[in-house]
Amino acid sequence: MIKIGNIAEMKRIANNADIIVNGYAFTKIALGVQVVNLERSTACVFGSDDSVIETSMDDIELEIVTDYYNRNKRFMED
Repeated sequence: MIKIGNIAEMKRIANNADIIVNGYAFTKIALGVQVVNLERSTACVFGSDDSVIETSMDDIELEIVTDYYNRNKRFMED
């Protein structure tokens, strides 16, 4: 999992994101897609099969992020 927390790191994550939806930065990585909440410094990783591999989000936030991901992943395609 990525180390997040300082402002410079959050800016870097936001600048490198493939898409940002409602404060969540979605970035393609080797394992699948990394999602970072730019306001609360929580994160999760979706695998290539869309399963959650790792998370620091609570169940409610993870449900919200999963919905955002499913609605917007087509915009991340090459």
